Amino acid sequence: MAHDLLALRLPVRLSKCVVAIAVLGCLAFSAACSPTAGESSEAVEKGSLNGAGTTNADSPQSTVTATIPTTTTIPTTTTIPRVAAPGEPSGKPIKIAFAGDSNFGGLGGALASQPQSLLSAIAPVLSAADVSLVNFEAALGTKGSPQPKTYNFRVPESALDALSAAGVDAVSMANNHGMDFGLVGLADSLTIKSRRGFPVIGVGGNADEAYAPFETEVNGQRIAVIAANDVFDDPLRTLWTAGPGKPGIASAEEGSQDQLVKEVQKVRQRADTVAVFLHYGTELQTCPNGRQQDLVRLLVAAGADMVVGGHAHRVQGAGYLGKAAVAYSLGNFIFPSGSAGGSETGVLVITATGRQINQVEWKPAVIRGGVPYPLTGARADSGTAHMAQLRQCAGLTEKATP
Repeated sequence: MAHDLLALRLPVRLSKCVVAIAVLGCLAFSAACSPTAGESSEAVEKGSLNGAGTTNADSPQSTVTATIPTTTTIPTTTTIPRVAAPGEPSGKPIKIAFAGDSNFGGLGGALASQPQSLLSAIAPVLSAADVSLVNFEAALGTKGSPQPKTYNFRVPESALDALSAAGVDAVSMANNHGMDFGLVGLADSLTIKSRRGFPVIGVGGNADEAYAPFETEVNGQRIAVIAANDVFDDPLRTLWTAGPGKPGIASAEEGSQDQLVKEVQKVRQRADTVAVFLHYGTELQTCPNGRQQDLVRLLVAAGADMVVGGHAHRVQGAGYLGKAAVAYSLGNFIFPSGSAGGSETGVLVITATGRQINQVEWKPAVIRGGVPYPLTGARADSGTAHMAQLRQCAGLTEKATP
C-alpha cells in the first residue's frame, strides 16, 4: 500500500477492490512492534501472561536520549472548506470498520511463523469494508526499556503483516500502552513506521504529528480519522503527552481537549467524513462514564461524524447520538482473555455517505486463543441483541434522530 497520514492516502489492497486517487502529496510512514506479552484488564488475565508484562523498571529517560524521526513538511494544495451540515449526504456511500484493543499477547510464535494467516478467520469482515482500523495497544519495535508501570507491552513488527493481510488499513497507538518502552521505544516505533509505510495515528515526534489524521479517498469520498488518548498513567502523563517539539501521544484529556477539538474542526474543512478514535473510559465497565459521554458530545459538536472508542476491555453500547455514529467501547480484539466478558468482541462497520450515517452495524465475534473469530447463527444473533441492550445505558438510539 501507499500511505499518507498528513495528506490523502491511496489504498491499493486488491481484496477491497478500491482504487482511490491521491490528491495531495504523499509521505511514506510505517508502524511496527516488538514482542512481549498481551494484557487483559482483569488481574487473572494479566497475571497469566509472559514477557515484559510485569516488569517494573526505572524510567529510562533519565539516562537515555532518543532520536525521534521527523517528517518533511510538503506544501499542500489549497482546499475549499466544505459546508455540509451534520447528517447531510454527499457522494457515494463508503464503509469504515473499527476493531478494538489489540496487543497480540501470547501470539509471538504465530507471528514469527505465519503472520499472514493469523487473522484469516476475521479477515473477510475487515476486508469487506472500504477502510479498516484497529486500536494497537502496545509499543511497536524492539528498543527501549519498560516504563515504571505494572504492565508493559510490545509486539514484533510482523504484527503489521498480520494486520495488513487481514485487510487493516491503519492502526492507532493513542492509548495507555503506546509508549510502554519510553521515548527510545517510541523513536523505534516511528522509525519502523517511516520505513514500512503503514499508517499509525495518535503518536508522533511532536503534537502536530501525533494529532495528524489518517486520510484517504474512497469512491470520491474524503475520509479522515484522528486518534487521541484520555487515560494516561499519572506519573507518566507529562512524559507521554505530545507537545510542540515534544514527542509523544495525542491527548484527549481535559487539559488538551481544546487542541483535539481544533484538529477536528480543521480537518472538517477538507474531509467528507470525519471520525475520532478514542481511548477512554473505565476498565471492565459495560456502560460509559460521564467523561466519555461529555467528550463524545464535545467532538460531535466540533464536527465529528463518528466517535469510536476502546480501553474498557468490555463491549459498550453503539448506535446514534443525534445524527452521529458513536461506539463507546469495542472491547478486546486481538487480546488474551480469561473471561466471557473479555472474550466478547466484534467489528463495528459504519456506512456513511459524506456526513450522513446510513448504518451502524455490529458484527459479533468471540476471542479464542487471543484471536477473534466471527460468530454465526444464533450466537451472532445473541451478540447483536446484547449490543442493543448496551445501547440503552449508553444513551444512544438505534436510528439517527434530528
